[in-house]
Amino acid sequence: MAVATSTFSGFKPEAIQFLVDLAENNRRDWFQARKAEYERLLKEPLEAFIDALSVRFEERAIPLRADPGRSPFRIYRDVRFSKDKSPYKTHISASFPWIEGAEWDGSHTGEGENPGGYFHFGPGEVFVGGGMWHPGSAKLSAFRAAVDGDPATVRGLLDDPDFKRTFGAISGDKLKRVPPGYPADHPEAELLKQKDVTFGQRLADSDVLSPALPDLVAEAFQSAVPLMRFLARL
Repeated sequence: MAVATSTFSGFKPEAIQFLVDLAENNRRDWFQARKAEYERLLKEPLEAFIDALSVRFEERAIPLRADPGRSPFRIYRDVRFSKDKSPYKTHISASFPWIEGAEWDGSHTGEGENPGGYFHFGPGEVFVGGGMWHPGSAKLSAFRAAVDGDPATVRGLLDDPDFKRTFGAISGDKLKRVPPGYPADHPEAELLKQKDVTFGQRLADSDVLSPALPDLVAEAFQSAVPLMRFLARL
């Protein structure tokens, strides 16, 4: 069994304020002068949260990997192809790849063919979610074939009471028209239009201040395990 090496007691209110201030002072000199504060308020608590979440995943038999060293996204923005040259993100986030029957290649959720989970923490923008974001053409074609060939199974997963109570419905980018090969009046036309198969639940800022955050997030992911398992096996 995984053993937590640090204790998560919730993010401090000052962490939210730090991100607010960063949005107003998104410059290298400002951040570098406060880097130790960033690590104390955000980086280290995020790692402790992920550490605690890994224990919850094992306890609940949730086949997602939470790794304090690899799950967090960097605070630094990739500005190479962006008109916005602000050097820092104004949120923190982490990715939890699906590991049942697959080896993790080090990519973050949404970059590979397998589904996974995601956690995002910004002022007024806290959410947990997952699924497949921009999957490759083969994976997306397999999903559409399943929708067409076995709609009852797909609908059963999406209409599962636990999933619907937690996430409502799937989301993500969609085509404007039904993809080629399927009739425009297909009974599952809206599902066939999906380019992403993602889901999400908004949390309150107060949730990230609570020591119960790992339990809250693990419970949300648990409700999506059947759908993620289905997506992983496509």
